[in-house]
Amino acid sequence: MIESACSAGARLAPACEIAGISERTVQRYRQSAEIKPDGRKDAAIGRVPANKLSEQERMDIVKTANQQKFADLPPSQIVPILADAGEYLASESTFYRVLREQDQLTHRGKSKPAVNNRPEPILATGPNQLWSWDITYLPTTVRGIYFYLYLILDIYSRKIAGWEVYTEESAEYAAKTFRKAYLREGVAGNSLILHSDNGSPMKGATMLGTLQKLGVIPSFSRPSVSNDNAYSEAIFRTLKYNPGYPDKPFETLEDARQWVAKFSDWYNNTHRHSGLKFVTPAQRHRGEDEIILAKRSAVYELAKARRPERWSGDSRNWEQIKTVTLNPQKSDHKRESSKIAA
Repeated sequence: MIESACSAGARLAPACEIAGISERTVQRYRQSAEIKPDGRKDAAIGRVPANKLSEQERMDIVKTANQQKFADLPPSQIVPILADAGEYLASESTFYRVLREQDQLTHRGKSKPAVNNRPEPILATGPNQLWSWDITYLPTTVRGIYFYLYLILDIYSRKIAGWEVYTEESAEYAAKTFRKAYLREGVAGNSLILHSDNGSPMKGATMLGTLQKLGVIPSFSRPSVSNDNAYSEAIFRTLKYNPGYPDKPFETLEDARQWVAKFSDWYNNTHRHSGLKFVTPAQRHRGEDEIILAKRSAVYELAKARRPERWSGDSRNWEQIKTVTLNPQKSDHKRESSKIAA
């Protein structure tokens, strides 16, 4: 085509540009005594690979995999068994690919496949409905020895409902910490869910017995999935990246407890939480956030009325967040994740 265009008076460069190849490629073709196949990547479209399986070969693979003796085996075991019998159909990867295309790449054994589904969402529309708790390390001056901070968080208000610092992890200490927070917050008579991960203090008999006695419903994360307990993880990050966090390890248990007491007071009563439209957890817990946010909205509307040219759209949204979700579904996960950050 390029030779024909050039013979008709076209220049080589524009002709090559239209054909999508370089002038150097045309020169190389002209110098070669034989016509070679097009080496461009796009030229492979429509070309049949030399090693492509025939339809009969594909059928043989599917038929073999569905034989009774192979019905509960993966391709990684089928292929060696066939080789021992002196037969080769295809590689393991080809078996997997063909079975996947036939929608047959599923659990093939009698045992039940592993199930690790996301837990059902839990909604909180007010304080003392849904709590989350966890344990984090606090370093000491002795390498390898830690104090342990037990911290309970109200997910709706982000208020620290209770905390204790001990020298070890145990279900007994966990039950003691929870009971104190439960009585202090006056939760008795309310329906409360307590969420945690799968650590031994969380599932210890003493802890579970205490929850059962108080009528509290336990909820647990999936094994090794920290995102299921994201609210506790977030507050621990806020705690340890706080500018006031000590530069040096804690010398005594009392030092650790005094610092956590100061942090708890600051977090609950001074810290304006980004996930709560910048009200404090204590204000949210007491139900004051709706009035505070309504006043802010009025201030913004007044400012917009005074200088409308400074606003390209609606004023800032100060509407109260009515519901908080633990373990939101995938469609809501990104939106909910932005609210968790402390």
